[in-house]
Amino acid sequence: MKAELLTLSTPDGPFSIIARDGEVLASGWTAEPDELTGQVHPLLRPSELVAVRQMGSVSEAVEAYYAGDPDPAMQVPVLQKSGPFRSHAWDMLRTVSPGKPVTYAQYAMLAGNPLAVRAAASACAFNAAALFVPCHRVIRTDGTLGGFRWGLAVKESLLAREAA
Repeated sequence: MKAELLTLSTPDGPFSIIARDGEVLASGWTAEPDELTGQVHPLLRPSELVAVRQMGSVSEAVEAYYAGDPDPAMQVPVLQKSGPFRSHAWDMLRTVSPGKPVTYAQYAMLAGNPLAVRAAASACAFNAAALFVPCHRVIRTDGTLGGFRWGLAVKESLLAREAA
C-alpha cells in the first residue's frame, strides 16, 4: 500500500511525516524516511512512499504548533497498532496539556495502571507519531528529561516552546 511522505522545515530541524488517507503513521525530526518506516507496525507499513508538498490539516497542524498553537496537532488522526495497554497509553498522551509535562509514574497512572511505569516508558519509546502523540511531554520523576528518539535538544526545545 502507498503512503504520502512530507518533510517540513522547522526550527528544530527537518520534520517528516508519513501518512495514509489523512492518518499519520509516523513522524519525527528527520529528513530520512527510513528512520520513520521502521517504527510503523508491520501490518501498517507502506510498500511505497509518494513525496508530497503538503498534507492539508496535517501540515497546517505542524505549522500551527510552531506558530504557538499546539492544539491542532492533537486533532490530527493517528494510526498506530499495538496491544491494548500501549494503544490506550498513546491515546492518553494526547490528553497531556502542553506546558504541563507529566512524569513516567503519572503517565502510567493516566494510562490506567500506576504500577506499569516501565510499560508506560515503553509506550513512549515505541510511539511512531512524534508531535501528534506527544511523548516529549513525559519526563523523569526528578524533573530531568529522560530519553527521546529525536534527541534531548529537540525535546528540550519542544517543552520550552510549550511552556512559553
